[in-house]
Amino acid sequence: MKRSELLKYLATIISAINTNHPVRVAIDGVDASGKTFMANELAEELKLLNKQVIRVSVDGFHNPKEIRYKKGRNSPEGYYFDSFDNKAIIENVLKPLGSIADLRYRKAIFDFKTNSTVDTPTEQASSDAILLMDGVFLFRPELVNYWDFKIFLDVDFKSTIDRASKRDGYYLGSELEIEKKYRERYVPGQKLYFKEAHPKEFADIIINNTDLANPIIVKKSTH
Repeated sequence: MKRSELLKYLATIISAINTNHPVRVAIDGVDASGKTFMANELAEELKLLNKQVIRVSVDGFHNPKEIRYKKGRNSPEGYYFDSFDNKAIIENVLKPLGSIADLRYRKAIFDFKTNSTVDTPTEQASSDAILLMDGVFLFRPELVNYWDFKIFLDVDFKSTIDRASKRDGYYLGSELEIEKKYRERYVPGQKLYFKEAHPKEFADIIINNTDLANPIIVKKSTH
């Protein structure tokens, strides 16, 4: 399937979901599987349908370094269990956008690059808005039941490590350093997520995103 066709297909499905609050869409997948890129493209497609789109990334909800790395900088357990403030994701994004009585949300609370909190404004959503949130570990038990539509991007670890080597050099170091980080922390952390949370079982749609230009739908939505 051509990428443009997939985006139109997803936009059609999502825009047709009927709720009395914003439709909360999660785009999950392993590191460097293309989640942010997909979310940004899908946002543009949905805007063509005159939808208010709210773009949020899990990156805005990191824990401070002292929490993220308390088990060690390359700990897989630390990556899965300690990277993100899941309570803050619920309280600032998922709960308010799941209640017609609220609809006031914040897009981020923390900047992991500066290791400091951020004072983002509270924003108001319309009841027919669409939340697109990208990130790792979004189908974990604490979060999975909040989503109205769940997309999982499936890419093998070799491909994602290759992508990360090109993408992450500016803050993770050389290719050898990046590969070490992925093989010791990120990949085992993702495998722990698969074992603990079974994210593919909860996904409404699974997309093989190895070939960015020609993604393949592996599991089709019943929506």
